[in-house]
Amino acid sequence: MYDATDLVLENIIVDGSTYSQRGDVDNAYKSLTSFEFILILYLMREIIGITEVLCQTLQQQSQDIVNVMCLVCSTKGVIQNLRENVTSFCEKHDIEVPNFRASYVARQGRSHHQKDHITVEHYFRVEIFFVTMDKQLQELNCRFNDQAIKLLILSSALDAKDAYKAFNINKICILVDKYYPMDFNE
Repeated sequence: MYDATDLVLENIIVDGSTYSQRGDVDNAYKSLTSFEFILILYLMREIIGITEVLCQTLQQQSQDIVNVMCLVCSTKGVIQNLRENVTSFCEKHDIEVPNFRASYVARQGRSHHQKDHITVEHYFRVEIFFVTMDKQLQELNCRFNDQAIKLLILSSALDAKDAYKAFNINKICILVDKYYPMDFNE
């Protein structure tokens, strides 16, 4: 939809019915074609796409818990590895990529205070990208920490479904040793 939106805005800038309308659309166009907007849009699209599959799977009560936990782990990994490559979209759509080594100057009207001596790269990478990724990972880690995932996977060995098809004596021994050592003896 980006290309279609871009085309409509360009047409309104040229053929808008009033000077005011053309000016408003021109300002909106400049914002929508800025690197910062594209970065945030790209992050939103990628994060929503990645987490949508996980959310759909978690809502299916019939889903095998081992597969769900593997999906949680892979979702964490995909988000962690998403820390690259927005510039190719910008190049494809002729959006100016800022000089990342230049000093960052906050845009007017922003609520951020001017930060001394940070680069454009630092601002985009740390203040926007890493903060967004860290919040997503924090949410997943809060809901599915490593210990909870291991416990759920080990507990799947006790699933009575399909005549105890998931039964695995090694997983049961690990479960007993790690989580219930006082409840069982040799």
